[in-house]
Amino acid sequence: MADQVHFELVSPERLLFSANVAEIVIPGAEGDFAVLPGHSNLISTIRPGVIHILEGASVSDRIFVEGGFAEVNDKGCTVLAERAQKVSEIDRAAAEQALNDAREDVADAKTDVERAVAANVLTIAEARVHALGQSAY
Repeated sequence: MADQVHFELVSPERLLFSANVAEIVIPGAEGDFAVLPGHSNLISTIRPGVIHILEGASVSDRIFVEGGFAEVNDKGCTVLAERAQKVSEIDRAAAEQALNDAREDVADAKTDVERAVAANVLTIAEARVHALGQSAY
């Protein structure tokens, strides 16, 4: 279909999403980018955040990803995500507890390596909690 783009979201465990859609908004490492039919070829890293899948002018799905890679080519768009979960399935209490734990881990880190690992976990936890309060496009 000329007015749709094929989108696949894959995690190490399984194929999470595969369909023709109107538009995908992806949290790229350099900023969000939208993929529409006819998009030029692109490979990008993605940061922790929400992928918005649009059908027409409305968002049909919101999926939180912890990071990964996106590839856009003439066949469509594929996201290889480290971990992914529908925003509607995120447990708010667990996400907020993970955020508090991550903040403590950063404060308690004794070495640069421990601090870097804890800071990465904190970035993901902050993005997950932010996704719960984020409105759809």
